[in-house]
Amino acid sequence: MSSKSISHAGLVLIHIALGFVGISFPFVVKWVLLLVIVYFLFLVFQTQNTNNHALVAAAYVAGFEVFSRMTGGAFSYEFAKYMVVLFLSLGMFYRGFQRRSWPYLVFMLCLMPGIFVAGINLRYGTVFGNAIGFNLSGPLCLAISALYCYENPIDTKRFNDVFEAVQYPLIATVVYVFLYAPSLQSVLTGTGSNFAASGGFGPNQVATVLGLGVFISFVRLVMVQSRAVNLIDLGLMLFFAYRGLATFSRGGMLTAGICLLIFLLFYLVSQTPAVRLKVLVKSLLLSSGFLLSWLLVSLSSSGLIDKRYANQDALGREKSSIGTGRLELANLELDAFYQNPVIGIGVGQAKEYRADRTGQIAASHSEVTRMIAEHGSFGILGLLILLLTPFGLWLRDRRNVFLFAFVGFWFLTINHSAMRIAMPAFIYGLALLQVKKAITDDQTEMIHNQESDAV
Repeated sequence: MSSKSISHAGLVLIHIALGFVGISFPFVVKWVLLLVIVYFLFLVFQTQNTNNHALVAAAYVAGFEVFSRMTGGAFSYEFAKYMVVLFLSLGMFYRGFQRRSWPYLVFMLCLMPGIFVAGINLRYGTVFGNAIGFNLSGPLCLAISALYCYENPIDTKRFNDVFEAVQYPLIATVVYVFLYAPSLQSVLTGTGSNFAASGGFGPNQVATVLGLGVFISFVRLVMVQSRAVNLIDLGLMLFFAYRGLATFSRGGMLTAGICLLIFLLFYLVSQTPAVRLKVLVKSLLLSSGFLLSWLLVSLSSSGLIDKRYANQDALGREKSSIGTGRLELANLELDAFYQNPVIGIGVGQAKEYRADRTGQIAASHSEVTRMIAEHGSFGILGLLILLLTPFGLWLRDRRNVFLFAFVGFWFLTINHSAMRIAMPAFIYGLALLQVKKAITDDQTEMIHNQESDAV
């Protein structure tokens, strides 16, 4: 077993323990988060971000966000997004950003008219700063992530470090979720999204990060050549899948599945025939693991999970809408755009528009329709920039096999969960990295052994 494998196993155990701490002493989580931030700030300043420490820091904070919220350890609701912006801005202070990333500066400019309109239409009792911060923290986080990552060269070893930095806090999250409700039979009564099975927190957000945990674990099983590490990631993948399905929130798990297929397609195309066959065989074997996770949830829920994904209620009757009210919310936001097609109704106004029309206060689930409603034509331009710029980058550099999987994760997530968490914005940024091959620790150890044998 290599030193890297031992280190990985140790950090996995530490974060399993952190999940136990979150259940027993939730107030400790806030101090852990603070210590982690101080540690990463020290690293960034000390190294002047020579090895993308800012990116690793942002990855860890983004991964930690849902765990900190569900345990009460977040300093504010949007804290993680602001910290991602802070770390990546510090990183750009030391290394700058690519001139060809200018479309994301244009994207930020597209947000300005909506702020102006919101200021004019501000209602009595509304705190302007809070309304703007809540609705623009996500797009700002995305823009800064994109500026930092755009054509930023990073080798595969460091890229794997970023993956691990996201994965570790997700381990604490899934352990907390399991300990919060270890017996699914006692909390599952219908086919709706289940808060108790989601650690007492929003099932949509929990399923999103657990689905990402499945994706990361699967990718590492395919790409990391270490039996010890693979065994750990196999166990994590099955655990993430099991508890992700148990949230009964479909968006996060379906997104993970789609993104895995996209990744596999581009990864297989980039490999030799021998490697393709090996990866395909491994993928088929791993698929049986997903089936096992599904079977466990199906047995624990007396078949409710099967009805959930068949869009049925607990009695097996077909539900009238597959989107649980999301389509109605989206249609209202499109109506707002039709009435204000040029500059929109203003940042943060979609919720108030909906309250005026229906008498109900509900947050948008789709960042796409929200941007169109609140920013009008500028919102459409901004969305086109976000969709087309990665494609233009791919046409010039096709080495990042994650590009379309990551963009897909961002786009699918913001259409069922908006940008309530920092993760989709951060993952979008990773799609723009310039990933290069590097000698891994295992390869280095193998070369060293070969040299020793030769002597």
